[in-house]
Amino acid sequence: MSKLKETLAKQIPQLRQERKDIIDKWGEHVVGEVTVEQLFGGMRGIKSVVCDTSVVEPDDGVIIRGIPIAKLQDRLPEEILWLMLTGKLPSADELKDLQTDLKNRTSVPAYVFKLIDELPDDTHPMTLLNTAILGMQRESKFAKAYMEGLSKTDHWQAVLEDSLNLIAGITSIAAYVYHRKYRKGSPWQPDQSSDWAGSFARMLQISKTEEFEKMMRLYMTLHADHEGGNVSAFTCQVAASALADPYYSVSAGLNGLAGPLHGLANQESLRFLLEMQREVGERPSDDAVRKYVWDLLNAKRVIPGYGHAVLRSTDPRFVALYDFGSKRFAKDPLFDLMARCYRLVPEILLEQGKVKSPYPNVDAGSGVILWHYGLKQFDYYTVLFSVSRALGMLAQTILNRALMTPILRPKSVSTAMVQTEINKSFATHVSESVNAASHLSDPQNQVWHQHGFVEERPSAAPAPH
Repeated sequence: MSKLKETLAKQIPQLRQERKDIIDKWGEHVVGEVTVEQLFGGMRGIKSVVCDTSVVEPDDGVIIRGIPIAKLQDRLPEEILWLMLTGKLPSADELKDLQTDLKNRTSVPAYVFKLIDELPDDTHPMTLLNTAILGMQRESKFAKAYMEGLSKTDHWQAVLEDSLNLIAGITSIAAYVYHRKYRKGSPWQPDQSSDWAGSFARMLQISKTEEFEKMMRLYMTLHADHEGGNVSAFTCQVAASALADPYYSVSAGLNGLAGPLHGLANQESLRFLLEMQREVGERPSDDAVRKYVWDLLNAKRVIPGYGHAVLRSTDPRFVALYDFGSKRFAKDPLFDLMARCYRLVPEILLEQGKVKSPYPNVDAGSGVILWHYGLKQFDYYTVLFSVSRALGMLAQTILNRALMTPILRPKSVSTAMVQTEINKSFATHVSESVNAASHLSDPQNQVWHQHGFVEERPSAAPAPH
């Protein structure tokens, strides 16, 4: 038994009991409320799912098992995986055991690559990646064990097997996608002498420097998880809650990641900087940058890479990428422009006054870093994001099966039901206002005037003589 599986096997009974105790004792306790704006606004901010791998705090960014991401930027992705699953960083022996286990699982069936080869040359890289992952579903140990009557309490073990196989194989698949799409047949075999992200960097063969490998490790660590409510993580867990195996579930999540409002954001941020360069030159003045940004805002366009659904300060992941670049290639014209925007754009957005968070998120910096090292195929950026985010999606899936989380099935309401509730609340409010103002000489008249129903006001009874 691997050290990871052994560690989880010891923790899971206690975690199951802890969750049962919470539900038994506090099951009726209210932890939040839903506003009409949230119902119509994509459930933004509604507390509705439990995710133990990480949380996102407005001022601190991603916190993985109690540790801010800023304190984890020098850790390997394998360490982050262990941390998400067990709540602690691995010891040297535990890390070595996990790395050896993953290296023993790197073999991907040949038919998976043939599936990629069968698709047209102009197929999007994300389609190639997802087709391969779906193709690997044939290998699912969970799917086979479930059909053979696997006990619910043991679901997590088969899911763990599938998850580790997918994590080990996804780098080979992603590298093959890159060469199939852009290099037309270059070598891509995994490097057993390196770590998970380092091997992936070598398979891509974009840059043969140790610096590129360090960047890839940082990128994979920073993007590994982002709590449970983002599109890819939530979609993955909805599918997994129906007991879809990890291949089906991750594929579902990555289809969401492929959306322009999620995984494509980094390339939009890079495109923004490249277009600015073309318009105002490689090293523009501050005034030229300000004018360019204001022109975009006045044209009702957004500034990609700035603002965030949750964060209300600069994303620590952006800071990590910024620090990485500033120590190595601060004079790169594109990096210099990114740094200039980092200094100028927030104050412009604050002056405009229309955004809740004017600060850069991770997407404002990740594309620039990839571009610097020669990875200039925009469409591939989301594949890199997918490789990293698979860690978090699968960690969440393993834990949810370990804790036997039920199928996700929130209640939906119709617009008519919302309107009915609003009318009930309004009627109650009017009634309470009338009662509260009963000491006034003509309270009913004031209340009906206040709510705009003057013409429908009931006739007042004649004053007694």
